[in-house]
Amino acid sequence: MGNVLVPAISLGAMMVLPLIFRRPDRANPTLVDIEARQRAEEAQRQAEQAVREVQELAEEIRRNADREREEARMRQEEANRAASCAAEEAERMRTQMEEAARAARHAQELSEAAANAAREETARLTQEAQEERERAQRTQEEAERAMAAAQEEAERAQKVADEQRREAEAGRALAEEIARAAAEETQKAIEARQEAERHLKEGIQPVVTPSPAEVAAAKQRIQYREDCFHFAVAGISGSGKSSLVNAFRGLRSRDAGAAAVGVTERTLQMSRYPDMNPENPFIWYDIPGAGTLKCRDWQYFNEQGLYVFDCIIVLFDNRFTMTDIAILTNARRFNTPTYIVRSKADQHIRNLMVDMGYDDEGEDEQDVERRNELYKAARKQFIKETRESVRTNLEDSNLPDQRVYIVSNIAMLTVVLNKTPKKAIDEVDFLNDLLDQAYSRRGTQSDESYVIC
Repeated sequence: MGNVLVPAISLGAMMVLPLIFRRPDRANPTLVDIEARQRAEEAQRQAEQAVREVQELAEEIRRNADREREEARMRQEEANRAASCAAEEAERMRTQMEEAARAARHAQELSEAAANAAREETARLTQEAQEERERAQRTQEEAERAMAAAQEEAERAQKVADEQRREAEAGRALAEEIARAAAEETQKAIEARQEAERHLKEGIQPVVTPSPAEVAAAKQRIQYREDCFHFAVAGISGSGKSSLVNAFRGLRSRDAGAAAVGVTERTLQMSRYPDMNPENPFIWYDIPGAGTLKCRDWQYFNEQGLYVFDCIIVLFDNRFTMTDIAILTNARRFNTPTYIVRSKADQHIRNLMVDMGYDDEGEDEQDVERRNELYKAARKQFIKETRESVRTNLEDSNLPDQRVYIVSNIAMLTVVLNKTPKKAIDEVDFLNDLLDQAYSRRGTQSDESYVIC
């Protein structure tokens, strides 16, 4: 406003001066030139002042746009980090952050366009001021008209600057709105992450449904055949899966074609074993143990593609774990038959006998009766504790009760070879139930019976 008042005051003074000082009849060329030059210089100063104000405004707009762009970038980075534990939510947030970035870039483009327009307008005003100075050198009247024109141009430039300022404020408001939206999305992502962390702490596993493409890929990976029945032996590492697969196929660990067994987890990749009897349309799969470094616990079911198998044998050794519960829960979603099996029964019963006072190193003929009594007592206790433990775990997990088969691999191998085991628990029932299930689902009948009297 000060730039506008100066020309106005100068113009008023010039209108009053002739009333005080009467000019001579003939104009003084030197005075006219001086006054014209002063008015031209004043017009030039006003134009330069307008240029500086426009440049300062453009610089302020650019700084605000840079700051808002930096704030948007920082919020976007924070949102990206926060969204790492919730994939779908993070994807949606990423899209919105990209839209925010595009909006910020658009605001920057508007600011730069405004600055360019201001610079062009300033250049045009400067050119007009120059033309006015040239015309002012000819006549005083032309100089006055040029000054008036310069004043009008300055006012118009001020209006343009005000309009550009309003546009910048609107852009800043838009950026603030985008920032608020980004903050809300960031908060949602943080809440989603906290919810996921709470679920993991409480043992609530995420539900992931495989796509048709994933199902097809899983079937291709296991070489699925419609005319065969596919058994998956799954569970935590060290539960004896490889030994049980060998027993199902009538093999000992030292036999050719047997699955490798050991104290440590040997199976790091899924292994496929056709049944040794070519008349049985069975394929046995030794699934890598859950809980190893290469098989994460909560993703075990989907990562191993257990949803494509015809039957899942959930094998455990010492205790029934949340991994076993997760397998059973997911199998129910896919209507996949499951069998809960506790392995190494002979070892556990012998450990209980030792706890009861049995010393196998000092055994003699007089200890046979005592050994048999301890065996019966340990066997009964082991069966009771196993069934009660599984029943309690299923009930706590809101799963229906189902039978747990207690087996040892030696007795299982004996039954498969059509021999009578000396010490069997559920091996015969387990094998009969397993094969009946397989043949009934494939619509065929078994010519081989494992019922032992």
